[in-house]
Amino acid sequence: MLEQTLSEVYTKFKIHFYQEMFKQLNSRETSLTTVELFCVEIIHALKNPTIAEFANFINVSSPNAAYKVNSLIQKGYIEKVQSTVDRREYHIHVTDKYYNYFNLSQKYVNKVVERAQDYFSAEQVEILDNILKDMSNELMTEVVIPPVEVQP
Repeated sequence: MLEQTLSEVYTKFKIHFYQEMFKQLNSRETSLTTVELFCVEIIHALKNPTIAEFANFINVSSPNAAYKVNSLIQKGYIEKVQSTVDRREYHIHVTDKYYNYFNLSQKYVNKVVERAQDYFSAEQVEILDNILKDMSNELMTEVVIPPVEVQP
């Protein structure tokens, strides 16, 4: 039962995001391929990785990762920023163009959270929050990323 319910919630978040992406595609406001979409999401989640860190995370060669990064740079979704610690190293940062796109999914998460806060008691919301934290921190150990920062 839990497996079905969690799969349904996860699928609804994904499908809503895809619906919003198709609206953007129809208005030609975005030009990302599916693979580029996944790459920029991973780069954002890793919080300014180097190309080597990104390549290692997605388990591809550095030249392959560099090719994907260069495509995203050309499309304006990410930029390379020189490290202040080691001037030979560059970190990949997402741009405002990405954040405009990212808000497609975050707005829906915010809407669902608002609905949950209206629907459930404060105590139930706290329990749900603690369960989700435990799932993220204790049960999803294969996916090691920095904490997600949500902007209001």
